[in-house]
Amino acid sequence: MALIPPSLGSLQLNVPFSSFLSPKHTIFTSPHGHGFGCVCLHKTWRRPPSMFLTNKPVIKDGVLSINGKDTLTGVPDNVVVTPLSNSSAFVGATSTLPDSRHVFRLGLIQDIRLLCLFRFKLWWMIPRMGNSGQDIPIETQMLLLEAKEEPDGPASYILFLPVLDGEFRSSLQGNQSNELELCVESGDPAIVTSRSLKAVFVNCGDNPFDLMNQSMKTLEKHLGTFSHRETKQMPGMLDWFGWCTWDAFYHGVNPQGIRDGLKSLSEGGTPAKFLIIDDGWQDTTNEFQKEGEPFIEGSQFGARLVSIKENNKFRETANEDLNEAPSGLKDFVSDIKSTFGLKYVYVWHALLGYWGGFHPDAPEGRKYNPKLKFPIQSPGNLANMRDISMDCMEKYGIGAIDPAKASEFYDDLHSYLVSQDVDGVKVDVQNILETLATGLGGRVSLTRKFQQALEKSIAANFQDNSIICCMGLSTDTLYNARRSAITRASDDYYPKIPTTQSLHIAAVAFNSIFLGEVVVPDWDMFYSLHSAAEFHAVARAVGGCGVYVSDKPGQHDFEILRRLVLPDGSVLRAKYPGRPSRDCLFNDPVMDGESLLKIWNLNKVTGVIGVFNCQGAGSWPCLDNPVQKDVSPKLSGQVSPADIEYFEEVAPTPWTGDCAVFSFKAGSLSRLPKKGSFDVKLKILECDVFTVSPIKVYHGKVHFAAIGLIDMYNSGGAVETVEALNASDNGGISIKGRGAGRFGAYSNEKPKLCSVNSKEEAFTFRDEDNLLTITIPSGTNFWEIVVSY
Repeated sequence: MALIPPSLGSLQLNVPFSSFLSPKHTIFTSPHGHGFGCVCLHKTWRRPPSMFLTNKPVIKDGVLSINGKDTLTGVPDNVVVTPLSNSSAFVGATSTLPDSRHVFRLGLIQDIRLLCLFRFKLWWMIPRMGNSGQDIPIETQMLLLEAKEEPDGPASYILFLPVLDGEFRSSLQGNQSNELELCVESGDPAIVTSRSLKAVFVNCGDNPFDLMNQSMKTLEKHLGTFSHRETKQMPGMLDWFGWCTWDAFYHGVNPQGIRDGLKSLSEGGTPAKFLIIDDGWQDTTNEFQKEGEPFIEGSQFGARLVSIKENNKFRETANEDLNEAPSGLKDFVSDIKSTFGLKYVYVWHALLGYWGGFHPDAPEGRKYNPKLKFPIQSPGNLANMRDISMDCMEKYGIGAIDPAKASEFYDDLHSYLVSQDVDGVKVDVQNILETLATGLGGRVSLTRKFQQALEKSIAANFQDNSIICCMGLSTDTLYNARRSAITRASDDYYPKIPTTQSLHIAAVAFNSIFLGEVVVPDWDMFYSLHSAAEFHAVARAVGGCGVYVSDKPGQHDFEILRRLVLPDGSVLRAKYPGRPSRDCLFNDPVMDGESLLKIWNLNKVTGVIGVFNCQGAGSWPCLDNPVQKDVSPKLSGQVSPADIEYFEEVAPTPWTGDCAVFSFKAGSLSRLPKKGSFDVKLKILECDVFTVSPIKVYHGKVHFAAIGLIDMYNSGGAVETVEALNASDNGGISIKGRGAGRFGAYSNEKPKLCSVNSKEEAFTFRDEDNLLTITIPSGTNFWEIVVSY
C-alpha cells in the first residue's frame, strides 16, 4: 500500500497509484472497467461499521464517508480525501502523468435527489435537478444532495463545491454510468500537474442554507482569495430605484434620450435615483462593420476601444446654439444629477475596455500594450450552449491588455470617469479571461491579476465600492472577489423572447443559493410595461437586490412601479438574497408541470414569500430531450410561514407562535400557526407575494402584528421597529417606518385611536380578518404610528 506523503496534508486509505489518466482535452474519462466495482448509492444511508474510530471523512473499501454517511461509492484508488472536520473535507485525485487538463472519476451517485448549478454558457449559470450522476451537467459549480434515512424522515444535505486549487480551476460533471467526475484545468498547456488534492470541498449538514453559509465561510478562510458577502461594503445604489439605458436604446443611447427617460419616470411619481449609462457611450471603432453598409449580426462584438473617453454623442458640440446638447460628459452628468435628483450615475465598460478589447494600433492605448489574441474555449464550455458574442470574439479576436498594465488601465479609466462626475461602473464580459490564458500563466492566475487590479482601482477612485460585475459567473472570478459586492446572477433579460421570462426568475433564485454567499445577486433590468412585468417586479421585491428598469421613455406601467418605489425614489429592499424555499430545492419549477416556485426573505420585523408559476412558459437549455410536462391552466401549492428560513430573527420574545399572513393579490389577512399552511393557485406567469408577521401579545391582551405598506409588494420592508408603549402612554403600540401610503396591521381588537407623527388620523378596522389600516399622508418619508387601545 502506497500512501500520499504526510507533507501533503492528506489522508488516503488503500491507495496504490492508479494507472488511470484521462485523455487530453476530452470531456469524459477513459473507458471504465478498472476493477473498481461500482456500488449503487442507496436511498437509505448505511451506518459506518463499528470499526470506525472516528467520523472524520474517509475513503474505506471504495466508499467516501462524510460524517458517517456514505457519500460516494465505487471510489477509484486515485481519489484522495483531506479531512477538515467531522463533516467536511477536500477531495481530489492523482494521475501518473502531468497535463493541463484532467477528468477524474470520483464515484457513483444514484437514487438520490440532487440540485446542480452549472454554466450553460461561458458567462452564465442555470440550475438542473435530477436523481443520479448522469443528470449532473458538464461545468457544474455547485452540487447539493438530499440524504434521507427514511423516505418520510428528516433530510440532511451533502454539498460539493469545486474550487480553485493552486493554478487549476475545478468543475464537476456526470457520465452515463452515473459516476461523478471531476475536471481540473489550467487553461494554459504550459501549466500542468499530475495531482489536484484539494479540488472539491465537501460538507454536510441538516440545514441547506446554514450548510452553504458555513461552507463558504470555511472556504473564505482556507483559500484566502475572496470575501463573504457579509463582510463587504454595500454600494448605496442598492437602496434606490434605478434606470438602465440598455433595453431603452441599446447602442443608440444618447444624451437627449436619457433626459427624456429620467423626466418621464420622475413625472410619474417614481423618480430614478440611480442611472446606468450602458453600452454605447464609449469611443470605439469597428473595422468589421462599415458605415452605410448593411448590419452584420455579431459584428458589434468585434468593435474595439480607441480611447478611455466618451464618444462624439457625449462630447462638446460644435453648434453652440443647441442649448439642450451637452458640452461634455461631465457637464451632462452634472446637469442630469441636479435636474433629476440623481444620486448615482454608473457607466458600462467591458473588463478589457470593450467587447473586442483595446485596439492595438490606437495611439491612446499603446501604453497598455494591447495584443490581438483569439480566444480558446475549454472543452467543457464547448460541450454546452454556444453564444453569439463568444463566437464572434473567437472570429474577430480581442485586443487584450497586457496583464502588467491592467492596474494602469483601470486607474486611468476610472480616475477619468470620476473627473467626469461618474460615481461607479458596471463591468461586463468578465469571464473572457479564461479563454485568453494560454501563454499568460493560466486562467486562475490571469483572472486573479485582473480582478485585483480592478478592485484596487475601484477602491482608489470611487467612494462607495461602486461596481456591478457582469458576465462573470465562473468560479475563477467568484473565488477571487475580495471586494466586489454585486454580480449579475443570470443571463440577460430578453423582453422580446416570451419563453425566457420564467427561466430568468427561476435561474436567479436558484443561483442565489451559491452566489448570495459571495455577493448580492443582481436580477438585471426589466420593462415595467410588459406582459411579464409584474412577474419580474415581484421577484425583485423579494430578491433583496437592486431594483432598476430599462423602460423606453414614456413607456411605463406606473401602477407596477409604485408598488416597488416610494415617492422619494427609495425601494423597500429585503434583508437577504432571495432564495427558493427548502421544499423547492429539488423540484424543477420550470418543466416538471406541477411545482410552484417559492422565494423567501426577511425584513427587519417581518418575513416575505413570493410565489411564482414558472411552468409551461419555457424550457431549460442544454437538455437532450427538453420535454415540457403537461401543465394545468392553474397550479396549486402549499405555502407556510415555515417556508421562511431564520424566522426567529424577526419573532419577538415572547411569541404566540402564530403569524399574520397578508396576501398582496387578494388584499386579505389571515392568522395561522408557524407550521400551518394554506393553498395557493396561480395561472402560468402569475404570482403572489405574502407578508408574514409574527403576532405578539401586548399589555396582556392585544394580539398585534405589523404588516407594513400594503400597497407595496414587499409591504413589511417599510417597517423598522414595533414596540410597546408604557401605561403612561395609554398602553399603546409604536410602529416606526418609512414611506407614504396605506399602513396595515393585524389586531385582535379595534383600537380607540391612531396617530401618525403625533397627529391623530382616521383608521379602518375590518372585523372579518382583523385588518387595521391607517393612511400615512403623502409627502411623509419617515413616520411613527401609535395605536392606542
